[in-house]
Parts: sequence; structure tokens; C-alpha cells
Amino acid sequence: MSTIVLRGGRVIDPDYGIDQMLDVLVVDGRILSVGESVAKGTGVDRDYDVTGLIVTPGWIDAHVHLRDPGFTYKEDLQSGAKAALAGGFTRMCCMPNTDPPLDSAAAISDIVDRGEQTGVHIHPIGTISMSRAGLEISPIEAMAAAGAIGFSDDGDSTKSEDVMREALRLSSRLNLPIMVHCEDPELARGGSMHRGVVSEELGDPGIPAEAEDSYTARDIRLAEETGGWLHVLHVSTVRGAQLVKDAKQRGARVTAEVMPHHLTLTDEWVAGRRRFAGQQQISDLGRIDPNAKVNPPLRSEQDALGLMDYVLDGTFDFIATDHAPQAERDKPAILTEAASGMTGLELAIPTMALLIKMGRIDWPLVVRLFTSAPARSLNLNGGALEAGHAADITVIDPAKSWTVTAASLHSRSKNTPLLGMTLEGRAVLTLVSGEVRHDELS
Repeated sequence: MSTIVLRGGRVIDPDYGIDQMLDVLVVDGRILSVGESVAKGTGVDRDYDVTGLIVTPGWIDAHVHLRDPGFTYKEDLQSGAKAALAGGFTRMCCMPNTDPPLDSAAAISDIVDRGEQTGVHIHPIGTISMSRAGLEISPIEAMAAAGAIGFSDDGDSTKSEDVMREALRLSSRLNLPIMVHCEDPELARGGSMHRGVVSEELGDPGIPAEAEDSYTARDIRLAEETGGWLHVLHVSTVRGAQLVKDAKQRGARVTAEVMPHHLTLTDEWVAGRRRFAGQQQISDLGRIDPNAKVNPPLRSEQDALGLMDYVLDGTFDFIATDHAPQAERDKPAILTEAASGMTGLELAIPTMALLIKMGRIDWPLVVRLFTSAPARSLNLNGGALEAGHAADITVIDPAKSWTVTAASLHSRSKNTPLLGMTLEGRAVLTLVSGEVRHDELS
């Protein structure tokens, strides 16, 4: 019998309304109790003093790209799991834009089976359409039976409205979401970043906000027409968030997520001008930063600041990272040639800690949006410190200062515009099913 005690931490568990100094007792991989003053004594294998730290349910990232199979020089299940654990994540949902795509029951089963060997709970998301081409529906029911927790053509919008209608009808029967990347390819064509003053400065055609908003409106219309469950991925515009809010108020079954980078970074970062939204201090690289190229793109400061209003009013069901590793060779200095995406698993906690420090959000809400909210929204296990259940636990040092470097990141790829910056907030202990998988306290 193994016993672990987390002693004296600030325990935040949104499901149970807990936010107080308590002890957590873990026995044989399960939570035995969350309460005051667990007695010291023999029989405790690991006794952690977590005074001054935050103890939460294991964090859940509902939107990651693990690049496996096909692009494992960027990331694979094992390296992605290491990054997740270092970032405090115990559970994640991986997108299907792999090679080959996750468009069959066999492909889903492969991720489920190999994911069990990583030390992190990994849930695959299947494609909406075969080969993500947007023209022929994938075997959604078979993939659901194999373990898919949703369906997406992420990286592209599903072209055919008929395919979308069929997928949305199936979503109602299966109670699994159709998770959409909203972007009109014609309006976005040729652009590498948000269309605005900065794109004009850099000579890029830009991707207008309308490219995202028009397809968000289209897919909401199809969801209302079919009664299906639509989940809108990585909303980056205030207009898109309002479209989701309006749809919810009309009674449509629409859920949505927002990413930390869209809450904190702006299109100025693409130009190398590193200033967090709402702050004055600028660190200028003096060059274009291809690591700031992401899809959907970093938008204006007005969007970055405005999206937080929709976090606070409950429009967004949860926050996810859109962890999108790219190898150095895929991020050349020429913006049009650089691949989109940035890593996020190890940077979610410090990014959210920055927003907390700015007074824009608090820890209880952040914890809910990364734990119980995605678990309840997507019908996943976890998300709470529940007695008798598996001990998936994240311990955070909200004041720990660390510098983002290639060496400090566990992901196989290091593509983040935060490289070289010193941030506060870090996961210092991560337990999965009661096993210590990441430990900076011992």
C-alpha cells in the first residue's frame, strides 16, 4: 500500500466549492480524504509540505496536437505526455490532423492503446471527414465505439455543408461534439497573420476576422438546423464570441473554448514587439517572430482584452491550449513559409498566472476552466478531488519564477514566442492515478 500526503496547501476544487487550506491524503492511487490535519506518522511513503502552493484536480487540456503518427519529429505521444506533466496536465484530448489522419476506428484504437503507456490520460478526437478533406463523412459511429471523444477537421473547416449536417445529426445520437475550426479558406487565402495595421506594416495580406466569423456563423446555423452539438474551437474574435453567446441564448447546443494566447498576445508579437495585452512594457526583438504565427492568428488588442469578458460571463465553456508543436525547420524567418502553431502545454499556468496578477481573473475560476469545466463539458473522467476516485492532482507554485528556454521545455519542439521571457507560475508536482509523474519538490 502506497500513501502520499499533500500537507497545508490551498486546495481549490470547483466541483465541491472548496478553496481553503487543507491536506490531501492519497492511498493506493486514490484520494482517501481532503480535510484538515492528516496525522503525521509511519506508513506515509511521501509527505509533501505544500504550504504556500495551490492544490487542484489534475488539469485537463481539451485541445492538443501530438503530431503522432506521421510528424513525430515535432512531437509524439511520449514527448507530448512529458510536456503535459511538466505543465500540470493529467488528461488531454488530441486532434486528428496527423499522417494518416485519425479517420478510422483502427487509428483511434491505436492512440487509445499507446496513450495508456504514457502516464497521462490521452483521449483521441476523430476526423469529421475522410482525410480531413471536407467532402466525405468519416465512420463517426465506429470511431466513437473505439474511444473517440469528439470529431474535428481542425486545421481546416469542413467544406461540405451536407457532411456537417450529417455529422451534427450523429452528434445528437452519440452525445459527442462536432469540434469545428472556423475559417473561410477564400477569405484567408495568402494571409499569415491577422489583417490590420501590423499586417500592413509587414506587407502581409492578412487574415481578416471575417474569415473566422463567417464560418462560425455558418456552423452555428447548421447546428441550429440539425439540433446537433457544435463545439467551436479556439475562438479568437470578439464577434465570434458574441455569435456563440447569442446562439446559446437562443437555446442552441453550442459550446466553445478560448486559448491563453488569444487572451494575452496580439498581432504585435508577430512583428517581434512583445507586449502583453493591457500592459505597457514592450520587449522588442527587432525582427519578425515566426513563433507568433498561429491559426487562428493573434488578433488585435481589442479582441484579446474583449475575449476575457466572455470568459467571465460564461460564454466560453473552458480554456484549452491548442498546443501545436513545430520543429525549428518548420519555423523559418520568412513569415509566409513558417508553419502555424505554438506550444502551450507548459505555458498555460504561467500565462494564466499573469492574467491573475493583472487582476483580470482569479485562481478559482482558472482552475474550474481547466479542470471541472472541460471534464463536465466533454463527459470526461476527472476534474475533481473526489474521495474514492483516481488521484489526478496538480500542485502549482503561483510565485515560482522561471525563464522559458529550449532547455526548460519538455516538448520536443520549442516554438513559443515566450522564449527568453521570465514568467511566474509553474506546476511543481503532478500526480496521475496516484503516481508521481512530475516532481520539482523532492
